[in-house]
Amino acid sequence: MKVLFCFLFLFSIEWLCAQEMGEQGIEVREKIGFLAAHHGTLAHLPVSNAKAVELTYYFHTSGAKKWHTIYRFPTIGGTLFFGSVGNNTLLGRFIGLYGFVELPMVKVKRFEWNWKLGCGVGYTGKVFDGTINPKENAISSHINAQICVGMKTIYRFGKNGIALGLDLTHFSNASFKVPNFGINLPFVSLGYARTLITAKKTQEIGRSELPLKQFLFGAQAIISAKQALPVGGKRYPVFGLYAYSRYFFSQKAGIELGLDAISKQLIMSYEPLLHKSQASILQFGIYAGYLVPFDRFHFVFGMGAYLRDVYKTDSPVYHRIGFRYQFSNGLQANFTLKTHFAKADYFELGLGYTFNYKQDEK
Repeated sequence: MKVLFCFLFLFSIEWLCAQEMGEQGIEVREKIGFLAAHHGTLAHLPVSNAKAVELTYYFHTSGAKKWHTIYRFPTIGGTLFFGSVGNNTLLGRFIGLYGFVELPMVKVKRFEWNWKLGCGVGYTGKVFDGTINPKENAISSHINAQICVGMKTIYRFGKNGIALGLDLTHFSNASFKVPNFGINLPFVSLGYARTLITAKKTQEIGRSELPLKQFLFGAQAIISAKQALPVGGKRYPVFGLYAYSRYFFSQKAGIELGLDAISKQLIMSYEPLLHKSQASILQFGIYAGYLVPFDRFHFVFGMGAYLRDVYKTDSPVYHRIGFRYQFSNGLQANFTLKTHFAKADYFELGLGYTFNYKQDEK
């Protein structure tokens, strides 16, 4: 799983570096918030405010690609996170590194109101240990995925900027190792930005690689792993197959509908006296997702419902958040988090193929 989290971070950074850079700068941000005890067994953990500092290197897209202009020149960058999460004794301090994109919702002269989404890798020195740290039941692995979703306003004057933000920062290993209720941190923040390199935006509309207004069909294989309770239990593989139809309305929005077939081997360990077979543990679901495309890189937000779940070990509704990358030859790479509301189920690492993919040459 550590390899998967490193892949997640490196893939994010590689995509950022592949973009054409415009104006570049740095931002220092101080954040204050609290640990949200989203489960009753976590109620003892929040004892103080969560405080963090973020150092960001950012650049504004230049307009060299069509989506730069469509999204009104988003800001892209990488952020170093360091801070407490509300209980230094049990949870310690976290350090994280993640890539992000900020999409302007309101952009008027010197003022911007942006929507932010970031993902990367986080590390903490204190995790659950049955002997040394038994009360830390939120997280059990030193290396975890870090996800940041939020909004930010910024007012620019000359090469300077003052930013005010609101976000939710999440750390989790998606039950690869238990206990793993995850850490959710609502933050408010105040930051100062400084432009280091100025550059002019291109006046030409760049090239698009997104096939618009056509139905795309494909299939994707998924693999993952999930550890059984109690702590120290066996880790079971997860296999999945996802068939989908995808449609992009514009350079900024798309939807997909699909069918899931999931073989979660962990179900075999539930109610051990009850006879089960590989056929009986198969879960089938119907899924709908919203896509935010940046040419071949797509953020994914979706919800599904089980059509067949014999043993009903989870909620009847599931969710996905993450990203996919569509290669020009039709292959597709997937990294998504599957959850049941606030409870992480597992990370999905997938490889798929879009049968009739042909990128827009305009």
